[in-house]
Amino acid sequence: MSKLTGWWKNRSSAGKVELYTRWSFHLFVAIEILTFGLGGLVLGPRDVPGSAEVGLLVLMCGHSVLVGFLSSRALDWLVGRRDRPVWVAVATVAVTAFGCVAVLVLRRTGHVDEAVAPMLVTGMTCFASGSLVMCLEKVRHMWGVAPAHAVATGLTVVAVGLPVQEGVGYAIGVLLSGLFLSFACGFSAWLLRIVYELDRARELQAQLAVAEERLRFGRDLHDVMGRNLAVIALKSELAVQLARRGRPEAVEQMIEVQRIARESQREVRDVVRGYREADLAVELEGARGVLSAAGMDCRVEFEARRALPVEVQSALGWVVREATTNVLRHGDAQSCLIRLAEAADGSGALTLLVENDGAPELPAGPPGSGLAGLRERLAVVDGTLSAGPSEGGRFRLLARIPEQRLTVRA
Repeated sequence: MSKLTGWWKNRSSAGKVELYTRWSFHLFVAIEILTFGLGGLVLGPRDVPGSAEVGLLVLMCGHSVLVGFLSSRALDWLVGRRDRPVWVAVATVAVTAFGCVAVLVLRRTGHVDEAVAPMLVTGMTCFASGSLVMCLEKVRHMWGVAPAHAVATGLTVVAVGLPVQEGVGYAIGVLLSGLFLSFACGFSAWLLRIVYELDRARELQAQLAVAEERLRFGRDLHDVMGRNLAVIALKSELAVQLARRGRPEAVEQMIEVQRIARESQREVRDVVRGYREADLAVELEGARGVLSAAGMDCRVEFEARRALPVEVQSALGWVVREATTNVLRHGDAQSCLIRLAEAADGSGALTLLVENDGAPELPAGPPGSGLAGLRERLAVVDGTLSAGPSEGGRFRLLARIPEQRLTVRA
């Protein structure tokens, strides 16, 4: 069953909305052919369709396929895969105009029944309006498509010699049906564009979180090293000048340079240690804030009732960091649970569970180094890490620290 449904579950929210929208427009092709084509011509008042009806049926089929093709290319343009399908839109307008004029001329000469002609004209214009709307950017231009078709149809009806009242009826029918399809297709296009923008924003948010952490580390390192390096440079230059003059103070200056260099090494180690040792409480609260800001229902449960060693907090804090980043970058999560509690098996071990929904059953690419790095950090405190899909289409990451490593050393 997973193989049959994987093509849907493994897609992101944007991919699912796009697939649903695309196949909805493909369905419009069948609706136009079956409802307006076969229903209006083959099943019309005449018992045996004539050559005019058969020709119009072929034209209707070609028009519906062209409209479907234009809709597909317009969707590609909306998500940024192709350029705007200008020439396909021009061809659609031309074929629609030709088809409507042909139907009206055959209606005027009596080759098409008066009950069938409005159905054909309305069908071609309304579906063409929907596909053309998706090729436009401004809303005011979208609202002008259906009225333009209505005016052009009414004038064409009068031009071929049909009564003015009939032209008004055609114009009203084309206007109402065109407005309905224009609104439906325009809303679908807007929704698809918004979903893709949200998907890109979520990916950008994860990248910004990583970049902000790198900037913080770089700023701290600059603050520590900038001043010390400047002092080392000045004292080294002074020692060189004193050594050239044969002054014994040069040795004292070099000793001072050595002392500052060792102090700089210690400060750099402190900065790196502070960067590597993540505070568990801060990371848990940060994960809640970031995931909630991304629109997820994030629940954090903190049930551990003991003071944890610094190295354990650091290892688990990095697990929270990496898991939060993966939830933001991968899958399509709507809810996330982060639970820190004692193991249920009574062993006294400590477990950190990060579980979210919307995870793809198959990875989108090659495995990264994030989980391997977490296993290395947990191995320092004799911890283990397991990660993978669980029941209900969820993804579970479980870190476990044995009881003997949970004692705070004085």
